[in-house]
Amino acid sequence: MQYPHDGRIHVGVFSRGSMVDYRITVLPGDGTGREVMTEAARILDAISESTNLGFEQTIIQCGGQHYLETGQVWAEGSYAVCRDESDAILLGAIGWPGAKLENGDMAGGEVILGLRSGLDLYANVRPIKLYEGVKHKIHGNFSQQWAPDKVDLVVLRENTEGLYHSLLHRSAASAQGLAEYEPPELEFPGLHGEVAWDPRPISKFGSHRLIETGFRLAGRRNGNPDGETVVHCVDKSNVTRGCQLFRKTFDEVALTHPEIKAEHAYIDAFTMWLVRNPEWFDVVVTTNMFGDIVTDLGSVLQGGMGMAASANVGDEHGMFEPVHGSAPKYAGQNKVNPIASILSVQQMLGWLGRRKNDEALNNASRVVDQAVAEHLSEGKQVTYDLGGSATTEAVGVAIAARVKAILSEQ
Repeated sequence: MQYPHDGRIHVGVFSRGSMVDYRITVLPGDGTGREVMTEAARILDAISESTNLGFEQTIIQCGGQHYLETGQVWAEGSYAVCRDESDAILLGAIGWPGAKLENGDMAGGEVILGLRSGLDLYANVRPIKLYEGVKHKIHGNFSQQWAPDKVDLVVLRENTEGLYHSLLHRSAASAQGLAEYEPPELEFPGLHGEVAWDPRPISKFGSHRLIETGFRLAGRRNGNPDGETVVHCVDKSNVTRGCQLFRKTFDEVALTHPEIKAEHAYIDAFTMWLVRNPEWFDVVVTTNMFGDIVTDLGSVLQGGMGMAASANVGDEHGMFEPVHGSAPKYAGQNKVNPIASILSVQQMLGWLGRRKNDEALNNASRVVDQAVAEHLSEGKQVTYDLGGSATTEAVGVAIAARVKAILSEQ
């Protein structure tokens, strides 16, 4: 089961159920992204074969490799397909050595960043959950440093503002064929010689909707491992004005959710507490760059980047992707962990289920999570990053078979 790589947009190539169809646009991207997306599709196939749910997939090749091969980041019309003809988007990974645009930006940036900005996917949702049986690689050795019942939190990273604002809007303009966005010129007293800079705009509007999403998510969860339903605001408001506005907005939103505990943490202290006492945290809301950094740190708590899934969601659209990159040195070796991509599918199913009020999708989401948990607890087939030697395909096949088995028993 391999995706075509001829540069065209392929519609309806793969799984289709008997009654209900959801339109999924698949962007395999670069390197190992292409491999893990094959296993993501295998999960969708397993669900379609065992239920009345069907998934019409539109396959669009894209990214740095595709740019080097064809001179295009993706086929003309791809952005419109993602915007107008998709119930959800699955992304593998973007980035390839030597693949740069004329302006110096990463080839493929207009795919991931352009979609985040252009589709207004303002909430980057990254679960940090430790499954039973997963060991941690600490100082080069595998050990069971944290108990699974101590690690179960979600970080919401603001996804359209902050330090990435200029690049996001440049990428969105490129993806839509618009004039390139450039920030205004500024002077910096006291600095000499060549100066490079990036604005870090943070708005009350953007902060409010991200923080409100965090409180609503906390209301659907069962609290942190200590049993508290709590939302932490992570910022650097003792130094930066943008963070002061973010925290002020957080405090205002918190007043409208008196049933949920609201806490604060400075980003530098939070990084220490996250590793030392992950059981303190339930839902965390933070700004763009801080969220990018702390979620990679948090992945260590769950077994590494191969276990880290994410959602990019807004009011109308959703894009789901493993947090890891394209890992060029492992590309084509059938060895990387596909579970992050499988858990991204699990997030996608839950998001679609809530959006479409479809209990069958919600159930499928729960089944995928159960299948992953049982697979890891059994511990027979895990990839190198978790201390095993199983292949990407073997793990995907095993989890897909378990999904089918669970669904058949329902």
